Amino acid sequence: MSYLWIYTSIAGALLGAACLAYIRETKLGLWGYKQFDRMVDWLRDRYGLTWFDQPEDAWKKVSPKIAKKIEELEKRITELEK
Repeated sequence: MSYLWIYTSIAGALLGAACLAYIRETKLGLWGYKQFDRMVDWLRDRYGLTWFDQPEDAWKKVSPKIAKKIEELEKRITELEK
């Protein structure tokens, strides 16, 4: 009985992760993420919290297939321009 908190904590974490995975693709989830992103941007700009800054190529880690395709297309364009 003394280990009940471990099981409830694990169950809560799994349920939370499942909810976030589901909500992430809904309109409400996109709105929530947008509001959170705006709040973090405001904090960064207001208080100069530079550790909130993301590198310009951060999207490449999120979408590696798209980044690879764009790089291939850029190489083709430079070859055609020559």
